[in-house]
Amino acid sequence: MSADLSAWTPPPFPPRRVLDGRWCQLEPLAVERHAGRLWRFMQGQDHVWDYLPLPPPQDEAEYRAVLAAMEGNSAIVPLAIIDKADGEPKGHLWIMEIRPAHGVFEVGYITYSPAMQRTRMATEAVCLVGDYGFGLGYRRYEWKCNNLNEPSKRAALRFGFTWEGLFRQHMVVKGKNRDTAWYSITDGEWPARKARFEAWLRPENFDAGGRQRAKL
Repeated sequence: MSADLSAWTPPPFPPRRVLDGRWCQLEPLAVERHAGRLWRFMQGQDHVWDYLPLPPPQDEAEYRAVLAAMEGNSAIVPLAIIDKADGEPKGHLWIMEIRPAHGVFEVGYITYSPAMQRTRMATEAVCLVGDYGFGLGYRRYEWKCNNLNEPSKRAALRFGFTWEGLFRQHMVVKGKNRDTAWYSITDGEWPARKARFEAWLRPENFDAGGRQRAKL
C-alpha cells in the first residue's frame, strides 16, 4: 500500500452485530441469553483458561460475572459463537485493541470450549471477524499470544497471519512474565486469505466423517 493515506478515512468503531457464517454465527455476547448455555460447555474445563488473564471460573455465578464484565466493556466487541448444527453457544471471543484512527483491530480473548476446538467453527469464527473488520475499512488485523502458547502460534500461521516479532517482558499475567508473539494480516493480503478460508470451509472439503480433504 502507498504511504500516502490522505484519501483514507478512518472506519467506525465496529457496531455489535450478528456475523453469519456457514458453520457458525457470532452474536453480541449477552449474559442472559448465553451464560447458562455456555457454562454447560465450559464447566470443569479449566485448561481453556491457561493463557487467559483470568483464572477459570469455579461456578456458574462466577462465570456469569466474567461475561457480564465483557458485555459491559465498551472498548471491545465480545461475541458468542453459536454452532449452527444445534444452535448452542460453544465459545466466545473479542474484537479488541480497536484503534479506528489507525485502522487496527485484533481478535483475542479466544475462549473455545472442547466441543468447539479443532472444528470448522473455530476456523470460521476467525474468518468472520477478519471479514467484518476489513469490510468496515480497517487496514490491519492482529493476533497476539503468549509466546509459550504453541497451539495459538501454530493457529496464527495456519490462519494466514504473518509473524512480526516478539515483545519481550510485555506483560505480567497471573504473576508470571509474558513475552508476546505478534502476528498480522493487512487489508491488501486479506482477499487472498479470505479465499483460502472460503475454499477450506466448503462442505465438499470434508468427508462423511468430517475430516478435511485439503488443509487450510
